Amino acid sequence: MSQELIETIDRGSIEKLVRSFYAKVLEDKELAPFFLNALGDDMNNDKWYEHLITLDNFWLGMILEEGRYMGDPLLPHVFLPNLTPELFDQWLKVFRETLEEIYTPSNVRNIHGKAKALSTRFIKDLELDENDDDW
Repeated sequence: MSQELIETIDRGSIEKLVRSFYAKVLEDKELAPFFLNALGDDMNNDKWYEHLITLDNFWLGMILEEGRYMGDPLLPHVFLPNLTPELFDQWLKVFRETLEEIYTPSNVRNIHGKAKALSTRFIKDLELDENDDDW
């Protein structure tokens, strides 16, 4: 029996998205090491709690233009070693899979579009794209 897809996005559905996504991330061999090293393997610990609340507020701002996210989402990624465009592609793939389990197709397209734009910006700002010749 499949669950009903969510049409109206609200804080509760975003919290579900964030927690479901990171549960998948911890199972992903490419993405998990970044989060395990920084936050540990127990999503109920204090570090994860703070991270999840931060991401709830971040996505509330991105999707609904509300929430209490204050900060620069790029900053935590600046000093992470071994980031590649392919890792951002994997992040987007897992994110889309999670979206498709929760939201209606129109919401998936909308949210995934925002995530893809964010990923593209991060790759550019972190200077990970070897094909980007700005000079």
